[in-house]
Amino acid sequence: MQTVTLNNGVKMPILGLGVYQIPDAKECENAVYEALSVGYRLIDTAAGYLNEEAVGRAIKRSGIPREELFITTKIWVQDAGYESTKLAFAKSLKKLQLDYLDLYLIHQPFGDYYGTWRAMEELYREGKIKAIGVSNFLPDRLMDLIMHNEIAPAVNQIETHPFYQQTESTAFLKEQGVQHQSWAPFAEGQGNMFSNELLTTIAEKHNKSVAQIVLRWLVQREIVVIPKSVRKERIIENFDIFDFHLSVDDMKKISNLDTGESLFLSYRDPEVAKMMSNWRVEL
Repeated sequence: MQTVTLNNGVKMPILGLGVYQIPDAKECENAVYEALSVGYRLIDTAAGYLNEEAVGRAIKRSGIPREELFITTKIWVQDAGYESTKLAFAKSLKKLQLDYLDLYLIHQPFGDYYGTWRAMEELYREGKIKAIGVSNFLPDRLMDLIMHNEIAPAVNQIETHPFYQQTESTAFLKEQGVQHQSWAPFAEGQGNMFSNELLTTIAEKHNKSVAQIVLRWLVQREIVVIPKSVRKERIIENFDIFDFHLSVDDMKKISNLDTGESLFLSYRDPEVAKMMSNWRVEL
């Protein structure tokens, strides 16, 4: 598996399995187990996904040595703050049946994420987390966090796909030594991505699927990606992207698909901040 090296020297697989919107426990457990059997080693979950226990069962069931795995989870807004982060972390670790995390992320840039970051820095220094980072942080908030804390985030996980390519954010993250990670690489099927004429043409040229083209495009941009699937054949297909290469021309053509706008929500919208801050999940 190809890896990227984070700003603290930790190696992270460039491709993994995401489990967002797989709330069914058995379905989630089976998807993670199948992924691990195929060769995936990066699994990305979150407290807010309500499936950490299922992920933990799949990890245990796989029998794969812990040191071979890279497990990520995230803390939700309702648990922001120093003390509550310590409690939330312990709860996530217990659900996952793990002794440490490879990556712990602040899921949303709202609430007392400064208190959360202080707690995460301590957990990192104690060896309970190999790397700490954020998700959905815009460049201004990320820079603010970097400037006023001792440890800079290792990762920023943000919406990134052919219709929203995050070119400026990619450049900014690289300048700051923060690894760019993509969520929703397939835009959750919006914009008719899987039938897009350009992507279909490039897929046919390489004898690959549109999904494989999109994942390869992200990997060649050195962006970590975590496609979600519960179907074994798709899990296998998404993993099979390291035996071909997109040309400079392919990459340039795909760049023309960028709309420069999110297909989901804007983190500059006050209503989004209100919604996220009021959103409670049963942990």
